[in-house]
Amino acid sequence: MLLTAGTATAFGQVSSGPQTVKSVTDRAVTRLYEQLSPQQLDTIRESFILNMLSPADKNVLATRYLTFDVNVPAVVSVMRDQAQKTVPFWLLPGGFVKTGMVVKNEEYTYEVWQKRVNAGRVELGINGFDKHRPVYFVSVGPQKAGSRLQVTNCLPAQTQTVMQKGAFTYHDWDDLVLDEVPEALRGQLLLQTIRGRAREAHLVGAFRKTTTPSTATPDQLLLTWRGDPATTMNIQWRTSPAVNEGLVQYWVAGRHDTLTQPASRFVMEDRLLQNDRYVHRFTGTLSGLAPGTTYTCRVGSRGGSWSPPTTFSTSAAAPDGFSYIWFGDTHKSPEWGQIAQKAAARHPEVAFYSIAGDLVSTGLHRDEWDELWQHSGGIFARKPLMPIPGNHDSQDGLGAWMYQAMFSLPENGPAAAPAEQTYAFTYQNALFLMIDGTSPVEQQTAWIKDQLASSKADWKFAFFHFPPYNYEEDYALIRREWCSLFDQYHVDMVMSGHVHYYMRSKPMYAGKPVDSPAKGTIYTISVGIPGNHNNMPAEDYAVSRYPKGNYYQHITIKGKKMIYTCYDPDGQVKDQLSIRKE
Repeated sequence: MLLTAGTATAFGQVSSGPQTVKSVTDRAVTRLYEQLSPQQLDTIRESFILNMLSPADKNVLATRYLTFDVNVPAVVSVMRDQAQKTVPFWLLPGGFVKTGMVVKNEEYTYEVWQKRVNAGRVELGINGFDKHRPVYFVSVGPQKAGSRLQVTNCLPAQTQTVMQKGAFTYHDWDDLVLDEVPEALRGQLLLQTIRGRAREAHLVGAFRKTTTPSTATPDQLLLTWRGDPATTMNIQWRTSPAVNEGLVQYWVAGRHDTLTQPASRFVMEDRLLQNDRYVHRFTGTLSGLAPGTTYTCRVGSRGGSWSPPTTFSTSAAAPDGFSYIWFGDTHKSPEWGQIAQKAAARHPEVAFYSIAGDLVSTGLHRDEWDELWQHSGGIFARKPLMPIPGNHDSQDGLGAWMYQAMFSLPENGPAAAPAEQTYAFTYQNALFLMIDGTSPVEQQTAWIKDQLASSKADWKFAFFHFPPYNYEEDYALIRREWCSLFDQYHVDMVMSGHVHYYMRSKPMYAGKPVDSPAKGTIYTISVGIPGNHNNMPAEDYAVSRYPKGNYYQHITIKGKKMIYTCYDPDGQVKDQLSIRKE
C-alpha cells in the first residue's frame, strides 16, 4: 500500500535524542524498520515522514543542516535545482520567498529563494528526503550597500568565495561553474558545498537490499599487505553481528603446527540496507612470516564457524621474478567478475592484483561491495588485492570511508590524503606508487617526489584513476605536478582508468613522445567492464587503442626485463610490449 500522511498516526512520534540531522534520521530509519514491511518501505512519501516525526525532530531537520553567523543584517539566498520536484519542507515556513531570479551552470537551472535576516545566527534545513544530487547552495549579501559582511562559525565548515560567473559551487565537481548569475547576486559570498549532502536525510526511495547478506559463517575473505610482502599478510573478512570474535589460524602448507592470531573488529553500518544494516568486518595481521613460503589459513572464532582453508604465499627475500594483474574500472559488474576469474585461472602464478579505481559505482552503498566480492569468485582470498580509489568509490564529496573500512593497506601516504588511499609498497625490485587521484593533487606532489627520490627499485610503477593522457578530459594539473616527477625520476609505466577505453601511449617525456622507454614514461588506460566509444578522435601519443570491449593486463618482471600484455576476456592478446633495461 502507498503510505501517505493519513496512515502515519499509528506510528506515533520518534522520540527525542541528540539533536543532529544524523541522529534524527537514524532514529527515523530504526522506527521505519520496526513498523513497516519491506514493501511498505518502498512506498513512503514525504508527508508520511513529516507526520511520524516529532515537532522537535522536524525543527532539527529544518535548522541544523547548515548554520552560520552574519555580523550585519543580510540577505540569504538559497539556490535550489528547479528539477527537484519537492521543495524542502522548511523553506517557505522558514520565511524564504521565491524570487523570479535564476542561476545557471551548463547542467542545471536553480531558482532563487531569499530571506532577510538580522545580524546573528542563520539556520537552514535539509535538502529534502529524496536524494537529489545537485543539492542547494547558498550566497549571502549585506542588506545595506557598503556594509562589510562577514560569515563566520559555519557548521559544517564551508569554503567561501565570490558569487560570480565562473565560480564553482560543488567541491566534488569544480569543473561545473556558474555561467549565469543575476546582477543582484554578483559579488555576494558564495558558500561552496558538496553534492553528497543530499544523502544526509534520504528516506524516500532510499531503502536497498543486498543479495548476499552476512551470516555467522565468515565470507568475503580478502588478502592485502600493510607491511613487507615478504614477511606479512593482512586478512579481512565479514560476518553478521552475531559474531564478536575473529581469529586467524595459519600454518606452513603441508605442516601441522598451527598458529593463531586474534583479529580486530569493525562494525560497519549502511543504515539504508534493510536486510543487512550492520555487519562485522575483521582484520587479522600476520607478521614474522617466512619469505618465499606458502601458508594455509582459515578464519573464524572459538565455538563458531570457520571458513574453508585457503593458501597464500609471501614474496621471496631476494628478487627472483614475479608477475601481477591489474584491471581498469570494475564497477562491481558481473562482466568484470567473469574476466577476473578467467584471468586468475590462466595466470595462477601472479603475486597480486590491483584495480585502478572505481571498484564499485556508489562507494557508500555496501550492497555494491557485496556484489564486487561475489562476482570476484574468491580470487582475492588467494592473492592480495592492492587497489586505489576512483571518483565512484569516493562518492559526491563524502569521502571513501567504506573503501577504507574494506581494506587494510599501508599507512605511509601523504598527510593530505586520507589514510590508506595513497600509499607505496615495494615488491621485490619494483616500487608501486598507489595514488588517490580524488584527493588534492598539489598536496601529494612532495610525497611522490620523496618516494621516487629514495627508491632504489629497478622498476617504478604509478597507479591513479584519472589518466593524464586521454581525449575526453584534460588533467593538466596532474601532468604538471606528477608527470614532471615521472620524467625526472623515470617512472616506467602509469596505470589509469576512468574513461572506459583501452590505450597505451608512446614513451612520453615533457609532454611529448620520445623514441625509447628508457627516455620516457608509458601511460596506459584500461577498463574491466565493457566500454563502447564511437568516433574517437586521434591521439597522436597513442600506440594502441581499443574503443570497445573490456580487458586485463598481465605484467611479468624478471630482473631487468618486463613483459606487458593486455588480454581480452577470451585470453586473446590485444597488446604487448617488452622492455629490457641495460
